[in-house]
Amino acid sequence: MSDLRVLLVEDDAVIREATQLALERNGFTVTAAADGLTGLADYRARNPDVALLDLMLPGMNGVSLCRQIREEGQTPVIMMSARADPIDVVLGLEAGADDYVTKPFDSTVLVARIRAVVRRMGRAAAPAATDSVRAFGALEVDRSALEVRLAGSPVELTPTELRLLLCFVDSPGTVLTRDVLLEQVWDYQWGGDSRVVDVHVQRLRAKIGQELIETVRGFGYKLRTGP
Repeated sequence: MSDLRVLLVEDDAVIREATQLALERNGFTVTAAADGLTGLADYRARNPDVALLDLMLPGMNGVSLCRQIREEGQTPVIMMSARADPIDVVLGLEAGADDYVTKPFDSTVLVARIRAVVRRMGRAAAPAATDSVRAFGALEVDRSALEVRLAGSPVELTPTELRLLLCFVDSPGTVLTRDVLLEQVWDYQWGGDSRVVDVHVQRLRAKIGQELIETVRGFGYKLRTGP
């Protein structure tokens, strides 16, 4: 998985240069920007495979930049933040980020997160093993075409949201714990932050209907199969 194009937007020169060097040592091609507006221009010009965005940026902050990237395409986004404050994390994820890392981070962890998010993107785009359309009330999921419709109208999902929905579709009525979802959707082979799951479930509910994914308190979530 070399030659991946990474857009790195970080205003701290020391962190930006160190991160760029670490990523380039791992075979990535890195375009680095020091502010949000330059980052947006680079995104449009370079069409990166992954966008790595600091939360606090001059010109256009990371949340606004993430929202703009999400409006224009499906590029995976990983947010970076010097703070582990839940509000910061949630803001980044609600803007459409697929994952986040908290600074200071180990470069091996960052590289693993980048490779994981790209693998997820590839698997989300791969054809399903079986051609089938499954319906859950007004929701239809076409696995072969990777299309989702609600009451006949197409639903636009990010690759991460689509993988999350497919996990539920594969196990309707079964309670899926946050740990299981972190492993299956985010490729976390290590401990992950359940806020990533919770925010993506909220985003998915907003698009397909609040009632379809049920919270099982103390355990996780399940896809409802009936009234």
